[in-house]
Amino acid sequence: MKQTSFDIAVLIIGSLIFALGINYFAIPNTLSEGGVIGITIVLYYVFEWSPGVMNFILNMALVAIGYKFFTIKTTVYTLLTILFMSVALEVTYPYGKVLGDTLLAALFSGLLVGIGLGIIFRAGGTSGGATTLARLLHQLLGWSVGKAMLVIDISVVVVSSFVIGMEKAMYTLISVYVGAKIIDKIVEGADQRTAVMIISKKSDELLDDLMVRLGRGVTILNGKGGFVRDDRDILYVVINKREIVQLRKIIEQIDDDAYVTTSNVQEIFKRGYKEGQQGSLM
Repeated sequence: MKQTSFDIAVLIIGSLIFALGINYFAIPNTLSEGGVIGITIVLYYVFEWSPGVMNFILNMALVAIGYKFFTIKTTVYTLLTILFMSVALEVTYPYGKVLGDTLLAALFSGLLVGIGLGIIFRAGGTSGGATTLARLLHQLLGWSVGKAMLVIDISVVVVSSFVIGMEKAMYTLISVYVGAKIIDKIVEGADQRTAVMIISKKSDELLDDLMVRLGRGVTILNGKGGFVRDDRDILYVVINKREIVQLRKIIEQIDDDAYVTTSNVQEIFKRGYKEGQQGSLM
């Protein structure tokens, strides 16, 4: 119950931040957005229909069509998010301000929209309509959800250009890009991690140093050289990006001939995993 209450509070805060990005920076400076909110902004420019009301109507209609693509929890959280967003858009509407610098308006619009949607996604909600459309396109055309979302956003911005002009549409693309990057940072976590695989003849020495000096758990994988067919241990460790320099120094001190590969880690799922925790991941 406490977790649910916390999630709802986060959805409200995220919806408010999102609405501020739209009403404080996007609409007053004749910018648009991607997705369903972009459609509501265009409708506002053309017919002066309330963005809050139209956001509620369009998103609810799309969720009603594609509710089967979501779990019960996600559906409930999405409905709550649509309600909170729509109310927040209505409440914050009168407070927008025209800025003299359109680029600054685009950057701050993308920043606030990205922060708002990012924490909404972290709490388990979705923005509603655009996500539903993306999943429908995935089912009908076989597109990935990410590709479908990109196509939807670009299509809305292109349509917006006929209303706000090409120049403002280009600024809108900047806003959408900034928002997408912020969402990625929040959803994936600002503290990005890197997976490192080390192939070395001195794996025992490296193992001890990595665990002591980095304070990281290391997994030992059994491998075999493809050329000489000799058995060897492969060390696997997940570290923060800022620790790569320290890791490189450790490896250089022990084995200059070590073969090392790195790859970005999106998320780590392990009960009890904490920063700097000892013990292997496997």
